[in-house]
Amino acid sequence: MIIKPKAIQPGDTIGVIAPSSPVPQEKMKKSLSIFKEFGYQLKLGQTLGQEYGYLAGSDPVRAHDINQMFADPEVDAIMCLRGGYGTPRILEMLDYDLIKRNPKPFIGYSDITALHTAIHRHTGLVTFHGPMIAELADEPDSRTWPTLFHHLSQPDLAMRYPTDMFQYTINEGTAEGRLVGGNLCLLVATLGTAFEVDTKDKIFFIEDIGEEPYSIDRMLTQLRLAGKLQQAKGLLFTDFSEAEPKQYDPSLSLEQVLHDIIKPLGIPSYYGLKSGHCQPNLTLPIGVRARMNATEGWVEFLEGGVV
Repeated sequence: MIIKPKAIQPGDTIGVIAPSSPVPQEKMKKSLSIFKEFGYQLKLGQTLGQEYGYLAGSDPVRAHDINQMFADPEVDAIMCLRGGYGTPRILEMLDYDLIKRNPKPFIGYSDITALHTAIHRHTGLVTFHGPMIAELADEPDSRTWPTLFHHLSQPDLAMRYPTDMFQYTINEGTAEGRLVGGNLCLLVATLGTAFEVDTKDKIFFIEDIGEEPYSIDRMLTQLRLAGKLQQAKGLLFTDFSEAEPKQYDPSLSLEQVLHDIIKPLGIPSYYGLKSGHCQPNLTLPIGVRARMNATEGWVEFLEGGVV
């Protein structure tokens, strides 16, 4: 059963958490200051400012932050400060019944993929693969944030991401289904667990950054061997930033890897949507019905992600 969170508007309160890695103090302060200009109230989680090695606090603290934000009646939506590393460590500590009883927009990407997949699989809640607050300390893109807030505020949303970001078709055709996916490394890391992605009859989107073609090859092969690629109705690859070969010379190109692994499946698929580790970073609502055209290179949402 799909559950949609309530729409939010300026003036509402957004809980900010760091469920993965920490952010330097100056960058955190700058990004939070910029975010306040959007007109929302902020409630900061206890993970902000904490450091435990490469984690923004211990596992119990980071899990408690998520549970508490969903339980807090003053919080209307939850946004992650950044990704990094650490969310698979806390998946068993989340209170999925509590989350299901208190549905709210939940936003992030990269390492946050494990949370998206676990929450959606165990509650049916629509979550949002979208930008994170620490990005605002860098040069913000003019399309990224307005697009996110459009998704979060419009229950009757009808939107198509156009072909100006499209790069190439892998397999022609159209597909329709509910949208799932996220960061390739995290999708693979949760295979064989109670939190792995369910791709049956879905449109499956995949993104990553800094992975060479051989590494992408290995992870896509693992998804194929696990049956996750074949079960999907359509495959949508976003912009794989910094995917140039470094370790192996000669190397296959990313396009050759996608052709070798995805082409034989015959599933409508294309490469080049700007979502994830790129600019613009367009929001993808996980769990909504969507339609894609791999021949022309576009995806559209057939319903809003909020009520």
